[in-house]
Amino acid sequence: MDIPILFEDGEALVIDKPAGLPIERPRRGGPSLEDHLDALKLGFQRAPVPVHRIDTDTSGCLLLARNPKALKRFAKAFEERRVGKRYLGIVDGVPQPEEGEIALALAKISSAEKGWRMIPAKKGKASLTRWRLLQKLERGALLEFEPETGRTHQIRVHVASGLGLPLLGDPVYGDASTGPRTMLHAAGLTVERDGKPSISATAPLPADFLALGALDGTSDGLSDGPSDG
Repeated sequence: MDIPILFEDGEALVIDKPAGLPIERPRRGGPSLEDHLDALKLGFQRAPVPVHRIDTDTSGCLLLARNPKALKRFAKAFEERRVGKRYLGIVDGVPQPEEGEIALALAKISSAEKGWRMIPAKKGKASLTRWRLLQKLERGALLEFEPETGRTHQIRVHVASGLGLPLLGDPVYGDASTGPRTMLHAAGLTVERDGKPSISATAPLPADFLALGALDGTSDGLSDGPSDG
């Protein structure tokens, strides 16, 4: 499996993580991003290290640090919210109105039957997601998300509980049978750097989004249906 590289310089890589590839090795074993880190050295002595996490099912932009100093600096940028994140997702329905904000505090729960999941909870961690409708599809709609915070499963819970429209294919907060996977894609990432140009990367829409009629998602106009092109 080739891992596309979206951005590269002396201290950072941004890769286009394929959907279904976990960042860390699963307890039960199997493939993970760890299998590819040596190949991503690209001539450097050290293997790069992921700075943040995206879900196994989520495709798109993932920042890797190429040395310990860069890892510390990038982690601080995430903590200080000096990072811009743009996601695209296909939800099971068409929201009204066509844009808004979802502010739901989130907490983690666990049960023997269902395992762990995140739920809206007043005593949870504050979470904010801005969203807008980009395109109506034959089934559901393509939305753009800009999460202000970076909580676990934030977008997945916010659309399911805040909009009442789970992501297609989401086995935890929706219905796995509605899509080939949880239909969420990390489409863009920017990271501010002191004294240097910002890291900036864009990940193209993957094939499973295109197969459902989704367009690029970067235009401001709305489309009423899938494109024949």
